[in-house]
Amino acid sequence: QVQLVESGGGLVQAGGSLRLSCAASGPTFSSYAMGWFRQAPGKEREFVAAISRSGGSTYYADSVKGRFTISRDNSKNTVYLQMNSLEPEDTAVYYCAAAATGSAVAVFTRVYHYDYWGQGTQVTVSY
Repeated sequence: QVQLVESGGGLVQAGGSLRLSCAASGPTFSSYAMGWFRQAPGKEREFVAAISRSGGSTYYADSVKGRFTISRDNSKNTVYLQMNSLEPEDTAVYYCAAAATGSAVAVFTRVYHYDYWGQGTQVTVSY
């Protein structure tokens, strides 16, 4: 069982930056590939970024490529999402998720790949 707690959301002006953190409980954090998703009002949850167990592989949605960076610190049981050049279209609740996997390099982009989810943190980008 893994519990995930996101933090770092808030209100920021367009062009600004935020850094989201997701702290995981349990001793097996390095056994999970991690991902960030987001959900805007009236829309489906969508993939944002993913990182492998080792941190050596990452993958991004086209809409955030070049602006967002996912990283992880297995010694701190934490995954991060650095968000730069934020746009109003980035406004959403951001969720981190964990996917149990035997692969050190696999990344996952679909909701159904993930076994555990955090409660979400709101990110609002104003004009």
